[in-house]
Amino acid sequence: MTDSTDIPAGPPAPDDVVNSQQAAAWNGYEGRHWADHQDHYDALNDGANTPLLDAAALAPTDRVLDIGCGNGRVTRLAADRAAYALGIDLSAPMLERARASAAAESLGHVEFVRGDAQVYGFEEAAFDVAVSRFGIMFFADPVAGFGNIGRALRSGGQLAFVCPQEFARMDQSTVFAAIGEHVRLPEVSQSTGPSPQAFADPGHTRRVLADAGFDHVAVEGVDAPQYWGKDAEDAAWFLFGFGPLRHWLREADADSATEERARRAAVEAFGAYQDDSGVRLMGRYWLVTAVRP
Repeated sequence: MTDSTDIPAGPPAPDDVVNSQQAAAWNGYEGRHWADHQDHYDALNDGANTPLLDAAALAPTDRVLDIGCGNGRVTRLAADRAAYALGIDLSAPMLERARASAAAESLGHVEFVRGDAQVYGFEEAAFDVAVSRFGIMFFADPVAGFGNIGRALRSGGQLAFVCPQEFARMDQSTVFAAIGEHVRLPEVSQSTGPSPQAFADPGHTRRVLADAGFDHVAVEGVDAPQYWGKDAEDAAWFLFGFGPLRHWLREADADSATEERARRAAVEAFGAYQDDSGVRLMGRYWLVTAVRP
């Protein structure tokens, strides 16, 4: 996730948002980049869809809550298996894209709401299943956040989400290492604070969910391919438009020549993963399931 520094502000956040820094970022450059490049981000993350939705074991009568739904890909896929799906996210640009995609697919049993899932006033026990594809790692208070989600689930309701494993185990770490030879990047370490690494430690995940009131917590490793682009140049172009990397380049005060050397290093690193079908790296995730008592 990127910092909000020097990112133009988007629409004002709803009154019930406590995660203000994330709201600023997702309604600024970061959210617009995801909305404008929906297909590219879906290609990057779609490998996690089937493991996630299979683990959720959706029934045709289920009502599904998608946390941090972004452009709504998982919300719409869940609606194909269930009676109703609601996606919640902080990002106005991404929700606009999500609604447009649902309308284009003529999905009448999908809705999207802008809000902070940590504190949003969900109707109690309104959902059978809650899911998330990489949308739960940025909670300011994860115990409170998951507690609120738990209250939205009926007794016996299922929670299923995917989140990244330790960054060093991801193929993309080699690309960032190549960039880091030219630009000083922050160390991406396992952290329990709001970040992509917030739930990289399964022990921490189990403790948070137990403290939030969930039972039967299970954490399983899943490997899924990430499609980064049609070739190494395309993959590097996409990566260098990514909000966090743009922020890090600014922090490093990289001039245009330095940035170009870093980009060429990324092209070379991505080249090791290129074949006739494009650039595919391996993403390594945790698939987490739990039950509301």
